[in-house]
Amino acid sequence: MSKTSDRVVSRLRRAAHVKKTVHGDAERPRLVVYRSNAHIYAQVIDDTVGKTLAAASTLTASVKGAIADVDKKGAALEVGKALALAAKQAGVTKVAFDRNGFRYHGRVAALADGAREGGLDF
Repeated sequence: MSKTSDRVVSRLRRAAHVKKTVHGDAERPRLVVYRSNAHIYAQVIDDTVGKTLAAASTLTASVKGAIADVDKKGAALEVGKALALAAKQAGVTKVAFDRNGFRYHGRVAALADGAREGGLDF
């Protein structure tokens, strides 16, 4: 296997371990993060009904204007704040953080910090 494939397989293996213990429900839905090379995406999901309650990414119109001249970590921080705002509008204040196999470092940590600043309780 190539080096990239090994990295992806390792991340998916770590993600499976996390998903064994982290479940979202009505009172504490799951905040899941996906990070690509160019963008970062986040959703708040209620796993009991399989419904996305709130979502934000660097491609969201409200976030896209705010991140025009910031780096990737700054963009992740803004996505976290936008997600917290959308989650509060959906009536969510407490979440379970699912980093989806990504290390809690860099952009993933910045997104979590932005969500905390926006008022979400982890």
